[in-house]
Amino acid sequence: MAADHSVDPARWRVLFDQAMARIAGRFGRVEPRATARAYLLGLLSATERKNCWQLAEQAGLARPGPMQRLLRYARWDADALRDDVRAYVVDHLGDDGVLIVDETGFVKKGSMSAGVQRQYTGTAGRIENSQVGVFLAYATERGRALIDRRLYLPERSWCSDPERRHAAGVPEDLPFATKPRLAEEMIVAALDAGVTASWVTGDEAYGQDPQLRARLERIGIGYVMAVACSTRVRINQGRTPVRADVLADRLPASAWQRHSAGAGAKGPRYYDWAWIHIGTGVHRHLLIRRNRTTGELAFYLCWSPTQITLHELVRVAGVRWSVEECFQAAKSQVGLDHYQVRHWTSWHRHITLAMPALAFLTALAADANPARPADPQHPDRSHDPIILTVPEIRHLLVAVFAPPAMTAARLLHWSTWRRRHQAAARRSHYQRRSTDGPAG
Repeated sequence: MAADHSVDPARWRVLFDQAMARIAGRFGRVEPRATARAYLLGLLSATERKNCWQLAEQAGLARPGPMQRLLRYARWDADALRDDVRAYVVDHLGDDGVLIVDETGFVKKGSMSAGVQRQYTGTAGRIENSQVGVFLAYATERGRALIDRRLYLPERSWCSDPERRHAAGVPEDLPFATKPRLAEEMIVAALDAGVTASWVTGDEAYGQDPQLRARLERIGIGYVMAVACSTRVRINQGRTPVRADVLADRLPASAWQRHSAGAGAKGPRYYDWAWIHIGTGVHRHLLIRRNRTTGELAFYLCWSPTQITLHELVRVAGVRWSVEECFQAAKSQVGLDHYQVRHWTSWHRHITLAMPALAFLTALAADANPARPADPQHPDRSHDPIILTVPEIRHLLVAVFAPPAMTAARLLHWSTWRRRHQAAARRSHYQRRSTDGPAG
């Protein structure tokens, strides 16, 4: 590790201790506080599946009980911890970021997990039996991280079924809320907590919601929200609204400008862009993106409290993809989707604990990567490695937080534990099937 000046194991350990100190007060007793620390270290480890059994084995525990109690019965407030994570992210990534709303799916088996039903999820790209979480991310030039979460509760299959809600631990007074309403709640909560952001962005699921856009305008925060090609807008104070794709076809060649939507894995992501003033104010636009190879179009409704440039709208539109990077890192690096819990409380606690793990990796990446010339062809960078990424930092942390040596006895203990519990589960399934089977 000494070969790279930006990698400092001792400093990383200190920064982890500081991050834990910020949230330690949320756990009133010593046991859940120590378990939470072990849980986070497990999420940051190289453990293949980051569920309670695997995390307990990683931590050197004799059984998964402490991890399971942390998620289900221990007394601590996941929303208060979420608030700490949000403040930590802003402290390390800086002010005046972009808030991004999006959802991700968690494919599940069975019907008992809170909020589960057959529904479309972009995670699978089709309708699957799944839970859907709506998330809020915060992005600046220094990085991006998840800062809030809500579990979507379907109206018919869950909100209208008191027995099912009770079994899954869903609060009795929790009303049905659409995904845009959940997004609105998180945005308002972040701004009320002092998060300084000038923009909100999201995909069509949120951009198509007029109530969300109106709320953002009332509180004075700009937005660049994706919408469908069939969206109708008014131009030149006309009375008849026109489809967005029809307007795009009418644009002359001179209306299109080439801009980068940000850096991708293979360099700047260049598209052709055009913007059209819509409505009655000078601060409202239809933004259009055109793929330079395929000609495919994408559309955004934009509003800002002050006059803005096309370049700035393009920048915000490009930032939206940061949330996809957050989901990918959260799932592949800190086990966001590795949980094996059904209860409402347990889901929120696991997801909330995954958020500081991701935030810590993001903070290390921001801390370890000093400002360097932006051009990769710059002579001062011709022999430099790429900057430290979140996956690379998580990989290095395996050595920084080396777990106790895995003895043969310890491996055998956990093998026996797993197989006994798997045998009990199999007997339970067989008994249930024999009971449900046809009469002889």
